[in-house]
Amino acid sequence: MQRQLHIEKLFSGDRRTIARTITMVENSADGSEELLSEIFKKTGNAYRIGITGPPGAGKSTLTNKLALTYRKKNLRVAIIAVDPTSPFTGGALLGDRVRMSESENDEGIFIRSMASRGSLGGLSKKTREAADILDAAGYDIILFETVGVGQSELDIAGAADTTIVVLVPESGDGIQAMKAGLMEIADFFVMNKSDRPGAEQAVMSIKMILGFRPHDEHSWLADVVKTTASEGKGIEDVASLIEKHQQFLSRSGEFEKRRAARMKLRIEEIVQDKFKTDFWNSEHTKKLLSGIEQILKKEKSPYELADELLRK
Repeated sequence: MQRQLHIEKLFSGDRRTIARTITMVENSADGSEELLSEIFKKTGNAYRIGITGPPGAGKSTLTNKLALTYRKKNLRVAIIAVDPTSPFTGGALLGDRVRMSESENDEGIFIRSMASRGSLGGLSKKTREAADILDAAGYDIILFETVGVGQSELDIAGAADTTIVVLVPESGDGIQAMKAGLMEIADFFVMNKSDRPGAEQAVMSIKMILGFRPHDEHSWLADVVKTTASEGKGIEDVASLIEKHQQFLSRSGEFEKRRAARMKLRIEEIVQDKFKTDFWNSEHTKKLLSGIEQILKKEKSPYELADELLRK
């Protein structure tokens, strides 16, 4: 009865219930998996947008302004700001919450900061589960803003319907962006702080590289949008290109393909997590620790110990 009441409050969009449910999932509390399973039937309606790029590119400002633009269209918006996890405390830096104070005062916008929990791309499994909760709670748009610290941001492409890479003129030319692994995942680019020197040259450089991508009249060709997010300039253009990309995905059948591919990867990840949790019981852990001594003495190789563990 209590669980059913909790789910009903979640479906009605009760903010406190949403926050409590995300916390439950973040902490892997008892019953959280069953709850996620029950609400799954209500997911799939929210459009998920990933915003990534190097530090200092203005991702938080852009996310904030984009959320307010969607609110003008009377859409409910959820923002998941993925922060770096402290290696010492496991906590997350909450700077995004400070920068997004303008959005936080809006009842139609829900903001949640989450730790990346060591996920290389900055987006953890828990973040995707939080997005499901917000989707089930009736939010129309979910914005992921991820850590951009130079490593591959492939995780965002595995969670978002449209992926935006935010750069600034100082990010360097398009070649460096491509080296950072961002070129391949972007559905389009935003050149933020475009009032700064070198912006036009940086845009042309990226456009030139994008032109080398294999494409035909049926494929989506990524573009570059210029913004000055701090002044709200170009935000409508970003929203317009997101809508254009959404229409392309629906028209081409790519939308369903992307979501099916994402679900396949997600199920594989769930199975791996379950296997890992079940496998490392006290017996296997004890055998691992006792076997390490033999490995260090060169009496056994790591491969032999791994085979022994799997045979048990």
